[in-house]
Formats: sequence, C-alpha cells, structure tokens
Amino acid sequence: MKKYTSAALAACAIIAVAGASLLAGCQAKADPVKPFVKTANATVGQVVKVQELSGVLVPEKSLNIFGKLSGIANRVTADVGDHVREGQLLVQIDTKELNAQLAVAEAAGVTVKDQASQAKIGIESARLNLDMAQKNYDRMSALFKDKAVTQSALDDASSRLDLAKASFDNANKQYSNVSGAGVAQAEAQANLIRVQISNSTITSPISGTVVSRSINTGELAAPGMPLMSIADTDHLKFQGNASQDEIVLLNVGDSVALTIDGMSGPRYEGKITQIGPIAAATGQYFPLTVSITNDGKLLAGMTAKAMLTLTSPQGVLVPPSAVASEGGKSYVYVIGPDNKASRRLVELGIASADAVLVVSGIEAGETVAISGTGMLSDGMEVSK
Repeated sequence: MKKYTSAALAACAIIAVAGASLLAGCQAKADPVKPFVKTANATVGQVVKVQELSGVLVPEKSLNIFGKLSGIANRVTADVGDHVREGQLLVQIDTKELNAQLAVAEAAGVTVKDQASQAKIGIESARLNLDMAQKNYDRMSALFKDKAVTQSALDDASSRLDLAKASFDNANKQYSNVSGAGVAQAEAQANLIRVQISNSTITSPISGTVVSRSINTGELAAPGMPLMSIADTDHLKFQGNASQDEIVLLNVGDSVALTIDGMSGPRYEGKITQIGPIAAATGQYFPLTVSITNDGKLLAGMTAKAMLTLTSPQGVLVPPSAVASEGGKSYVYVIGPDNKASRRLVELGIASADAVLVVSGIEAGETVAISGTGMLSDGMEVSK
C-alpha cells in the first residue's frame, strides 16, 4: 500500500478546495431558470351559462274571502280542498229581515209616488183657479175704469188673484218636494236594502282551491270576518332570488326550464313574469318570479329548481385558468412580445366552465398565461 507524505496530502486538499470554489462560481454566473407557461389569446365573444336557482312553488293568486253583511249563514257550499269556479256560490247569508225591510221601503216609495201624483193634480187645480182669478181681476179693472164698480170690488178681485198666485206657487213647491227629494229618498232607501241583500250572496272571485274555511252553516257572519281562503293552484309561480350579476342578464318574458325536487318527470316550462326592483334582505339578491301552468301533479309549497340561461353582452373573454385572485381582487398575467409577464388587475363579469367575461383590464388579442400563474410575478421573463 502506497503511503503519502503530509505535504502531499495538504496539496491535494488545496486542489479540492480550489475546484469547489471554481464550480460554485460557474453556477452563480448561470442564467436564472425561466418558468414555462401555456398561453392563450383574449378573444371577443359572449359567455353563455346555465345557472341553477332554488326556490318554491306558490299559488299564482291567493286571497281571503270576507263578508260585508252581518247575518246567519244558512248555506255554505264549499269545503277545504274543493275546487271552485269564478262566480260560484260559497256562502249564503239569511235575508228574511232585509226582505221585510225592502217590502216596507218599496211600499213607502209607492206612497210617495202617489203623493207626487196628487200634488201634480193640485197644480192643475191651482192653475185653473189662478186663471179664473186673473180673468175676474181684469174684468173688474175694466169696469172700475168705466166707474161701473167700486174700489172695494176691485180690491176684492186683487186679493183673490194674490191668493190664487200663492196657492199655485205652494202647489208647485209641494210637487217639487214630493216628486224630487221625496221619491229620490224613498228609492235610495230601497236601493240600500237591495245592496245589502246582494251582499248576502258571497261568490268566489277566482277559480281555485279552497285552502281554509272558518264559517259553518248556522254560524254568524260579520263584516270584515274572513270566511274562506282560496288559492289559484291551476297556475303556480316559482319564487327565488337571483344575484345581482345574474338579474341584469334576465328579462320579463324569458323562458325558463324548471325541475321539481323529488319528481323524476319531464321539466316544466315557465316564463319570467316579475323581476323585483328592490334587493331582498339577504343582500345583493333580487326576487324572481316564474309562472308555470299546473298539469295537476304540482302542489303549492313544493321546492323546485329553475335553470336560467344567462347570456352576457359581447366582450373580452379569457379561459378560467387565466384568472387568479388575491386579497379579494382578480388579476391575469399578460405575456408581452418580450416574453415578460405583466400582472393586470381585471374586473370580471359572469363565467362559465369555458370562458370568463373580462369587463376591464385587458384588450382583445392580448396574450395571457393559462398555466403556472402561481409561479409568476410582475416583470418575470417566461418561456412558452
């Protein structure tokens, strides 16, 4: 075995250290590694997205039936669960007392009309008396001029004429009072009772299903007392809340497909009939109503999902993988002609699985990184 002297070993150590230093210097001078990224061009187009919205089915119309008349219900023709037609009798209030009052009022009206007829005859009689008194006065006045009668006779004729005029005026006033205000008052009283009798017949204002009833035959109904509740279950409406970004892309009249939770049947087609103008209490969510026709299988209170087809306006689109976020802000990396990454803050619109609408921050045609964005920093040179 060959033996080395101490000097030889020291020389070898010096050579090894020098070699390591030379290698480290070479590595320090090597170019930094450029991250490889995939890229895509920002394009112009529209984002089409199908958004699922949860909600509940409620009746198209639902209202309480109130009575206007106090009285005993002698007929109640509908019960909970019954389907009723518009105009169908629901409750009949007893009208025996009202019928008697109407008979009295109508008789009073006949009496007043008879009095008016008598007053009219009185006018004719007063007119005849006035004509006779006028002729007598004219005759006496002519005779007085010829000194054929005395002043006393002329004064008597004048007094008779004045009385006839007063009698005629009184007859006209009496006829006017009886035939005008008297007849009108009698007819108004009778009409008031007729209206009360008409209020005794309570009919359904809509076609629908009786969902509650609080009156039975023989019980007392009172004005303002709810008698029944009726809901139009032939036509239902889906009610849900859509976000601010979604609501601006929807319009009244748009078609919407609905699926009913727990039902495996076909989808139902509805139309948007109302978009709430004020956000719900939950924040930036707005009430949305979709009307559908019931095929007999749907019940109010069922939960459902509406499939909203959202189409954005024309704008700049990028793949979803191009967008990153930090601190509540979104950004993309634009790759320039010099292969350097430029970090851009962007404002986004709706997104689908294929594309994201960029409202502001980049222009169509610019190149964006779609991979490795987590490794990039502003100004970094990349390879692609």
